[in-house]
Amino acid sequence: MGRVFKYGDHVDTDVIIPARYLNTSDPAELARHCMEDLDTSFAGRVRPGDILVAGINFGSGSSREHAPMAIKASGIRCVIAASFARIFYRNAINTGLAILESPEAAAEIADGDDVDVDFETGLISDRTTGRTYRSTPFPPFIRRIIEADGLVGYLRSGGMAGTRVAGSEPEVTP
Repeated sequence: MGRVFKYGDHVDTDVIIPARYLNTSDPAELARHCMEDLDTSFAGRVRPGDILVAGINFGSGSSREHAPMAIKASGIRCVIAASFARIFYRNAINTGLAILESPEAAAEIADGDDVDVDFETGLISDRTTGRTYRSTPFPPFIRRIIEADGLVGYLRSGGMAGTRVAGSEPEVTP
């Protein structure tokens, strides 16, 4: 269960982590500046397990992986939005940040509510209001990527053992 930080529509990657901090990929440093151009108090208030809720097109803008890294490093357990920019969606999975699309939850959950998420079923429960919402859960292999702390952790753990990846076969010269 986590406390909600709620933001509006079109929260772009330049607001999530301003460009002036892109000279580092240190997660702790990115977390210190996460959301600061939108909410200067965010980094000081967020706690591990909290949840970020936003409207449509969350993560639009530059395709930087720093944005989901900053959110995850800040302690956010999950981002729930009405919709995500496609590049942010994929970068979130790659970095191990859990995200769920639910327009109804994004519209109705309020800042400060206590929310719980079941990633296996996609059920979002607002403990403050007693309402529940549905989202489409990730398939098991994507849940495993998120649980492994991202794609690199998943591959290091042998998550793709026995799987052939196109173009990964050694070249043979005659």
